[in-house]
Amino acid sequence: MSRTIQSAVLLAGLILAVASFAQAPAGAPAGATGLCKDGSYWTNPTKQGACHGHKGVQTWYGAADAGTAAAPAPAAAPPPTPAPMPAAPAATPKSSYTPAATAAPGGGPGMVWVNTSSKVYHCPADRWYGKTKSGAYMSEADAKAQGNRPDHGKACQ
Repeated sequence: MSRTIQSAVLLAGLILAVASFAQAPAGAPAGATGLCKDGSYWTNPTKQGACHGHKGVQTWYGAADAGTAAAPAPAAAPPPTPAPMPAAPAATPKSSYTPAATAAPGGGPGMVWVNTSSKVYHCPADRWYGKTKSGAYMSEADAKAQGNRPDHGKACQ
């Protein structure tokens, strides 16, 4: 009998712990697991790399990573049923920010685009080449000499 009561208390605690995580707001994209400080949403199931380049994480939605265990909460009445989530679109991007349609004037053969706010440089074939909010064109050697690093660690050819 005692084991049954312990099991019931543990189950109620786990249900309460899962329900205590923040729910994504109605305006968030389907599958959003976090809100970045710049207003964009994070949709990956893990927290690794979340909101990198978006000023960090403001709020988490949903459950914690599988590697982190939450302590069971004390037993209480079951929580109310949350409102259903809207249907998911075909593909949800990680970020709502997209690069500018056209590259900044300048550039050319042997030039890279240095994002001056992140200290990352982009090669001519990169989608961000000349399109970040702040940056400048320069040679790859000059970019490295000023302490900038290549995008994703891949230097230009």
